[in-house]
Amino acid sequence: MHAPTTIPALAQNAAHRFGDRTALEEDGVRWTFRELAAHALQAGRAFMATGVEPGDCVAVWAPNCREWIVAAIGLQAAGGVLVPLNTRYKATEAGHILRESRARMLCTANGFLGIDYLSMLEGEDLPALERCIVLRGEPKDEESWESFLTRGNEVSDSNALDRIAGLSPDAAADILFTSGTTGRPKGVVTTHAQTIRVFETWSEVVGLRPDDRYLLQSNFFHTMGYKAGWLACLVRGTTMLPQAVFDVHAILDRVASERVTVLIGPP
Repeated sequence: MHAPTTIPALAQNAAHRFGDRTALEEDGVRWTFRELAAHALQAGRAFMATGVEPGDCVAVWAPNCREWIVAAIGLQAAGGVLVPLNTRYKATEAGHILRESRARMLCTANGFLGIDYLSMLEGEDLPALERCIVLRGEPKDEESWESFLTRGNEVSDSNALDRIAGLSPDAAADILFTSGTTGRPKGVVTTHAQTIRVFETWSEVVGLRPDDRYLLQSNFFHTMGYKAGWLACLVRGTTMLPQAVFDVHAILDRVASERVTVLIGPP
């Protein structure tokens, strides 16, 4: 099997290399690397079925969870470009990024920290946005994640795998927006190959191992939680333990009860 040069190919490669090793544990759910790749491929089929074409932007505005990971890999498998949104953004901040990126779809959550993200956006002018999917929480007029995934049955596994195989290493994988400290946030485009090269090296330097259990409390909308987080786990075969909110007592409890070996954060 060739070394992967795109993120969806990396997920398929991890299934081949690490198979039935534990890829992810969250809220009593346990997935192997093979199962994670299968979930991501189903999501890729669903994004293809709903019209996502290579180069289309899809935004994810949700807390750290397994659905975030699957949605990200899935939209990239369809050739889409991931646009992560900060879960603490207000409507004007999120609206700016959705407009600038011309995101066609938004995957979000209802009720995280008591926030109704979609209601916040009601006054925003978002001409490119065609569809909203609720990853977690109760949808209103939007489609649930479970319902969305069934759309993938319209596209075969072989067609989805062909789409992945046709992805260029130099294609855009994501657009991460700057913090906007001195002006409006600006989108920074990163390619698939660039991302994999950097975080293969990073994960080797920090000594991430296949038998590690990595508590992912850094936000997935940031490079730390996304690329130095779950993506590095795909590179090294490390178990992912998503944590939605930074809470000292909850994290210390998980470190003890779930035998965490890796915890990364600011000093």
